[in-house]
Amino acid sequence: MGEFSDRLTSILAQRTERGLYRSRATLASAQGPRVEVEGKRLLNFCSNDYLGLAAHPRVIERLRTAAAQYGVGSGASHLVCGHLAPHHELEEALADFTGRSRALLFSSGYMANTGVLTTLLRRGDEVFEDRLNHASLLDGGLFSGARFRRFAHNDVDALARKLSRGAAAARLVVVDGVFSMDGDSAPLGALAQLCAGHDAWLMVDDAHGFGVLGATGAGSLEAAQLGQDSVPVLMATLGKALGTAGAFVAGSELLVEALIQQARNYIYTTAIPPAVAAATLESLALLREEAWRRDHLRELIARFRRGAAQLDLPLMPSASAIQPLLVGAADAAVALSERLAERGVLIGAIRPPTVPEGTARLRITLSAAHSERQVDTLLQHLADC
Repeated sequence: MGEFSDRLTSILAQRTERGLYRSRATLASAQGPRVEVEGKRLLNFCSNDYLGLAAHPRVIERLRTAAAQYGVGSGASHLVCGHLAPHHELEEALADFTGRSRALLFSSGYMANTGVLTTLLRRGDEVFEDRLNHASLLDGGLFSGARFRRFAHNDVDALARKLSRGAAAARLVVVDGVFSMDGDSAPLGALAQLCAGHDAWLMVDDAHGFGVLGATGAGSLEAAQLGQDSVPVLMATLGKALGTAGAFVAGSELLVEALIQQARNYIYTTAIPPAVAAATLESLALLREEAWRRDHLRELIARFRRGAAQLDLPLMPSASAIQPLLVGAADAAVALSERLAERGVLIGAIRPPTVPEGTARLRITLSAAHSERQVDTLLQHLADC
């Protein structure tokens, strides 16, 4: 079969043996509180559509009309001829909403994070990352060639010790605003203060906080009352709370112009479809207009956690829409997920290497599109299983 075939066969066999083999559920419906999978209607508690906007009629209509005007594909990268009016309007709207000088669109959060880190950092620099950072942040730090330092999760003192021992001229601290698999938040105020004292920049990936947290939904930095001077680099995605696709980086004029000139992930990829940018503008308008979505989501989170406590379910500490139910063994997590699917509830089992060994879990996510009754139904099925 050859070396590569043998290698790939071995990888698959090992994953199967350890209960880590991944498979895809194919949905035959739009995202929503109920979805259709293989002809069966399931309650959906594993989507990142936190505000229920992915299939909102206004967003769909904006996508349709923009596609009629601008076509489906953007046709090129932003720097060739693929930067269309909806892209530009969206960048300006995101900068205004986040209170930053400029914003820059990327095709995905992974591309944004790796593009920023490989642009900012070079050999001899130091990058400090939380151990539970998203894979794209970890990969970007490793790809950059900088000295890579990881610190214990949300441990400001551990980071302070590492910063004190560092000697590089350029130092960057990188964290998630809300951690994607644990659902807890970074201590951004303390981190910003520490970075200021050590002349280090702070970068925050707010994929799971943007649109949900803060007085207006601007995210973790708004909730922590931190501006551009305290956190020079903000990244957030558009495919979660806003329900569309893509990502953006927001910061100073200097940062954005440097990324346009230097970030290979930006320069050498086709821009997101202009119709998607236009649809995102509609999602952003709904986010501004309908604060009830965030209020309802907060109420559902509190209701779920109260019910889980009454049932003695081993929830991990989280005040976000991400509510991880700790199971432990990978095969046990898969078995629980399958039992719930048989009862009409869709929740994915998260296993190593996405999470550490022995901490496999069900990653339950709540949405403003869910009802209180649906949350109560979920709790009942969890109790029964």
